[in-house]
Amino acid sequence: MLSDLFRPEPGSLLASVDPWVLLAVAGTAVLAGAVVQSSVGVGLGLVAAPVISFLDPSLMPGAMLITVVLLPALTLIQEWRHVDWRGIAWGVPARVPGTVLGVAVVAVLEPRTLAAVVGVMVLAAVVLTMWSFRVRITPASIVTAGALSGLAGTATSIGGPPMALLYQYEDPPRVRATLAAFFLAGSTFSLGALTIGGQIETRTVVAGVVAVPLVAVGFVLGNVLRGRVSPRVLRLGMLGVVSLSAVGLLVRAVLG
Repeated sequence: MLSDLFRPEPGSLLASVDPWVLLAVAGTAVLAGAVVQSSVGVGLGLVAAPVISFLDPSLMPGAMLITVVLLPALTLIQEWRHVDWRGIAWGVPARVPGTVLGVAVVAVLEPRTLAAVVGVMVLAAVVLTMWSFRVRITPASIVTAGALSGLAGTATSIGGPPMALLYQYEDPPRVRATLAAFFLAGSTFSLGALTIGGQIETRTVVAGVVAVPLVAVGFVLGNVLRGRVSPRVLRLGMLGVVSLSAVGLLVRAVLG
């Protein structure tokens, strides 16, 4: 049953919460993240991963990796003409070594520790985004961002920030399309690596698949919002939400 997807640790504050409430919270996070990513090119993992990690760390990163595959596919269908294929040619192969290291991290860390890693990754991404420093797009910078994205995406499902920071000053369609191509290839590879590594179980697959329709709805809503809401406003709102989620994860990891 859907109500059995989330299994908070016995004795935790969430153990007494109605499972359907947990499901609704997770679904809302996925929908909000999909809207943001459809609008600005990145956001699904940043918004949803901290929330799902807080609700049930054992579902991460597999459930999110399954959920996120649809959105870049839909974006590519819509905007494939704007993809920076040269950047993809350098960035995707560079993700391979990072992905291998990410699989090792997932195998070694306990769910609660992995949740703390997600929190740190998100806060680091927020700080870098607020800093808005500019890095030139070169083969070297793309390879570096690709490798870091592979590590972070496989270990925490949040692989967007390195590439997003690299492309943040490009035209919006180019950003969305290029990140979508990179995410689609990278997420598929990470998911395959985790499956081969034995770190994907049936419950994780079900949780990821259940959230896919919400991603489709978020894609449609994001398309509507592009012309009505400033990407800057959406980005700032997203950063505020994910910062709070990340802090909550770190507090939970420290206090138990």
